[in-house]
Amino acid sequence: MDPPPLVGGVYLDQSWADLTFVHWPVEPETVEHLFPRWTRPDVFCDGLTYVALVPFTMSRTAIGGSVFALPYFGRFLETNIRLYSTDDAGRHGVLFCSLETARLAVVPVVRLGMGVPYTWARMRTTRSGDRITYDSVRRWPRRGLRSHLTIAIGEPVAPTPLEVWLTARWGAHTRKGGRTWWVPNTHGPWPLRSAQVVDLADDLLSASGVRPAGDRMRALYSPGVRTQFGRPVALA
Repeated sequence: MDPPPLVGGVYLDQSWADLTFVHWPVEPETVEHLFPRWTRPDVFCDGLTYVALVPFTMSRTAIGGSVFALPYFGRFLETNIRLYSTDDAGRHGVLFCSLETARLAVVPVVRLGMGVPYTWARMRTTRSGDRITYDSVRRWPRRGLRSHLTIAIGEPVAPTPLEVWLTARWGAHTRKGGRTWWVPNTHGPWPLRSAQVVDLADDLLSASGVRPAGDRMRALYSPGVRTQFGRPVALA
């Protein structure tokens, strides 16, 4: 699936690294109330929508098309809980329930500026051979929420149609100033590898209010992609 072109140029240029996707199926009607006006759960041909736990490293951030990365905001850890969204214009994106970050300064800037629900957490990622462990403990708000995930990275895999549908997302729907916004982005295909979940203990999914309707899917690991964001657009 190819991304649509960004209209109006590049607003942010980022690189994401050491990313893991962990997904569960969800009944769409159980999460409809979480979506902002003019959006709804995006539903795959199986009649289900999905929720994901996604830890990764933000390895680079630059403004616009600049080649110079921001020194403080350029590299930090994140873990998000996300749902899958669509709108009447046919845009297929994600809706973030929460985004843990280790950078305190990012939280108010992005919450106020883009309506994205960033939270502040103490975070660490460690790697030993083919194993990666992601640890996060929430500092604000709802102090104490934890997420711990260890995976063993496997061989390269060809994604299924569902996995393509889940990972080829070209924007996010957000709430800001009483309105619903579309934040577009573009990136190349994810290089994906299998990932065995060795250990998972997570509070973030249950804290989101989303209840899975089935077993966890196979996890996927990616060394990362470069992504570019366009300017937010208000929905009519």
